[in-house]
Amino acid sequence: MAQYSRLEVAAVMKETGMVPLFYHPDIELGKNVMKACYDGGARLMEFTARGDFAFEVFLELNKFSIKELPGMIMGVGSITDAAAASFYMQMGANFIVTPSLREDIAIACNRRKVLWSPGCGSLAEINRAEELGCEIIKLFPGSTYGPGFVKAIKGPQPWTSVMPTGGVSTEESNLKGWFDAGVTCVGMGSQLISKDILANKDYVALEKKVSDALALIKKIRSN
Repeated sequence: MAQYSRLEVAAVMKETGMVPLFYHPDIELGKNVMKACYDGGARLMEFTARGDFAFEVFLELNKFSIKELPGMIMGVGSITDAAAASFYMQMGANFIVTPSLREDIAIACNRRKVLWSPGCGSLAEINRAEELGCEIIKLFPGSTYGPGFVKAIKGPQPWTSVMPTGGVSTEESNLKGWFDAGVTCVGMGSQLISKDILANKDYVALEKKVSDALALIKKIRSN
């Protein structure tokens, strides 16, 4: 069962401005990655469930998070149907992220008051997601649309909350482009938790990278 309601999760997404994305089959490595992100100031983690037996990894990481990382909110990404969403919610997923808009997932999540963020790529999809109760839209792939798309959407729909994923990096110019366009938060995977960091198990560098990215987002927003 989720530890946090969808409104609580949405509030933390808005407050911190960043959701790290991560998947690796090694549970111990995953715990270290989560701890480094947590120590760097992150309070959200999207576990992208893409590998065989990914649910076993998520279960252990979520238990670790609840026990050792107070205030850390774990969710699951790459969910493609309601059955998978329900399965992960039974394991305590606090939010569900999908690559596309699926109404069956919306229904399953709404019944449990769990935040769901569907991948949308058009104004029609965004509107339908909001009609279904979506708090924060996932713009995916972000690199295809860019900050200009967000700015155009926010003009007639200033209430729409957007989280681009894909095409987001830790560079100041990149983050400034997104936040100046009006995004609520950004999803960041390999640009934040890089292959080199994972290969070298350089958790100190990861902690600093997370801390620097969050500080940069705070600075951009304050300006």
